[in-house]
Amino acid sequence: MFKVIQRSVGPASLSLLTFKVYASPKKDSPHKASVKVNELSLYSVPEGQSKYVEETRTPLEESISHLRRYCEPYTSWCQEVYSQTKPRMQSLVQWGLGSYEYLQNAPPGFFPRLGVIGFAGIVGLLLARGSKIKKLVYPPGFMGLAASLYYPQQAIVFVQVSGEKLYDWGLRGYIVVEDLWKENFQKATPWNLSS
Repeated sequence: MFKVIQRSVGPASLSLLTFKVYASPKKDSPHKASVKVNELSLYSVPEGQSKYVEETRTPLEESISHLRRYCEPYTSWCQEVYSQTKPRMQSLVQWGLGSYEYLQNAPPGFFPRLGVIGFAGIVGLLLARGSKIKKLVYPPGFMGLAASLYYPQQAIVFVQVSGEKLYDWGLRGYIVVEDLWKENFQKATPWNLSS
């Protein structure tokens, strides 16, 4: 159909060299008319009109559909809870893996210190017999005291951060109590003192 003329520079063994290709139609070939899209068999349109008919549902399909509609709020709630808890669980898993790696390659003297801190917690639990508040305060207090002897810099940072948080919580509690006090005082008095 097309006659190709090739001109190359250099020997044929050098295939990386550039060359030009010219294509021209044969002069003696008859001119064919182009084929239209609808003449191709691939694009043929079936004859007649097609009509969509919806099949009737079986009782099994109806019951499954009813069950899916019934369970949809619960499944959406579960998906929402899963999407909220997934990052937290991933961070918890990463923390656990990091702790495991730290315990595998613990610095020298870490496990004896850990034993002393744990023993201080047990002593605090033994001294806290009889009172629930003492059971909540003594073991962490004794463990914190023992840990602060071994890790003084971390203890100072912990006390500073926890002190700021306790101050912030106390301030928030004071504001809430003050607001409740004002609301109840204004409701209890027959006259309004603020105006």
